[in-house]
Amino acid sequence: QVQLAEFGGGLVQAGGSLRLSCAASGSTFSSFAMGWFRQAPGKEREFVAAISKSGGSTGYADSVKGRFTISRDNAKNTAYLQMNNLKPDDTAVYYCAAGLRTYYGGTYPQNYDYWGQGTQVTVSS
Repeated sequence: QVQLAEFGGGLVQAGGSLRLSCAASGSTFSSFAMGWFRQAPGKEREFVAAISKSGGSTGYADSVKGRFTISRDNAKNTAYLQMNNLKPDDTAVYYCAAGLRTYYGGTYPQNYDYWGQGTQVTVSS
């Protein structure tokens, strides 16, 4: 069992930056592959970024590549999503996710076992 809590969402102007944090408790953080997903109103939840258990491998959706960076600090039991050059289309609820069964969860939500409650990111034009 693991609990995930996201922090850092808010309102930002287009072109601005935010850093999201995902704090994990209840289990060994390094045992989990981590990912970020987002869901905009009326749309399906979509993959944003993923990082392997050790942090050695990362992947990004094409829509955020070059603007977002996923990272993790296993000593702090925390994963991060640095979001730069934000656009109105980035507006969504952002969720962090943890997966036990694979080293790298990638784009597939079925690879993740635990989900945070989500944090709202709103980008104004």
